[in-house]
Amino acid sequence: MKTLVLVEHDNATLKDATLPVVTAAAKLGEVHLLVAGKGCAAVAEQAAKIAGVTKVHLADDAALEHQLPENVAPLIVDLMGHHDAFLAPATTTGKNIAPRVAALLDVMQISDIIAVDGPDTFTRPIYAGNAIAQVKTSDAKLVITVRGTAFDKAAPEGGSAPMEAVSGTGDAGTARFVSAEVAASERPELTSAKVIVSGGRGVGSGENYKALIEPLADKLGAAVGASRAAVDAGFVPNDYQVGQTGKIVAPDVYIAVGISGAIQHLAGMKDSKTIIAINKDEDAPIFQVADVGLVGDLFQIVPELTSKL
Repeated sequence: MKTLVLVEHDNATLKDATLPVVTAAAKLGEVHLLVAGKGCAAVAEQAAKIAGVTKVHLADDAALEHQLPENVAPLIVDLMGHHDAFLAPATTTGKNIAPRVAALLDVMQISDIIAVDGPDTFTRPIYAGNAIAQVKTSDAKLVITVRGTAFDKAAPEGGSAPMEAVSGTGDAGTARFVSAEVAASERPELTSAKVIVSGGRGVGSGENYKALIEPLADKLGAAVGASRAAVDAGFVPNDYQVGQTGKIVAPDVYIAVGISGAIQHLAGMKDSKTIIAINKDEDAPIFQVADVGLVGDLFQIVPELTSKL
């Protein structure tokens, strides 16, 4: 079986979200990568070095500069004539492109897999992670999104795959790129951080978030996250959100401050290796998944903890 993996990148650097997908694809068969963009030859060179990859398809086209799904999906469909499965990370980009590919191929997408059980059988969470389903497909072509936290990252060095230039399908004319507002931060990226400090509704305000959560994160060299309640209340921007409708994370250490532990939030972080919860409500659901629980006033505990680090 030949698999085609979508490489996430910014036309200069390959993103880590690609590496777990390579691991998943290797369980199905031969791994080919697709680098689609403009002026992205450097990304293709990085992709060629990933261990286990046997070929890199490079589509360098002005219409692919911003990787609009309307332009990328037809290219993938063309390549699927020589591939049996298409895999993408279950990220914003992957979730934007994969359904279009599935629709054009007239097949059922298999979303957010956490295990490969066979060439046509996969495991995926349902009901916000409260149940695990094993699904089997009879489609001739597979379209799959992969939960990155469920697979080990492929080694970024050690491979020497050949590169092959492929032609894009041009501009579909149905969408155009207007602008992008990218949040810049010196902290680690949320989805790849080893330590995350998240705040919830209990933090009280955006000012308290900056005064309590961010100094603790800075001391730990951690990324900062938030529950949906904190985002909806306007404490922090949307890109901080961890949960079913936010980002799925699995760091070595996850510190939940003032987060009650709604199902939606737990679905995004319960695979963390060590969970530390700080909440004044001893019956909060977060304590059911926490490895370490501190019951008390976060406005006293967090500053004290920060001062002793």
